Amino acid sequence: MAKIGKDTMIGELLQIDTDLAPILMGIGMHCLGCPSSQMETVEEAAMVHGIDPDDLVEELNSFLMSKAS
Repeated sequence: MAKIGKDTMIGELLQIDTDLAPILMGIGMHCLGCPSSQMETVEEAAMVHGIDPDDLVEELNSFLMSKAS
């Protein structure tokens, strides 16, 4: 199972698991397919959207762990 960190690129998230998209869309990250998202880290995207990067990383990793169980 892949582990997501603050330095993971947004573009990588959907390669890790496309089911992460609804989580990101739910917090206002509606431009998952735009070119700039490919070069933006989870930390940068979270800060732009007013979200704590550590909380987002924890939520994404928790989701992946729950799917693996």
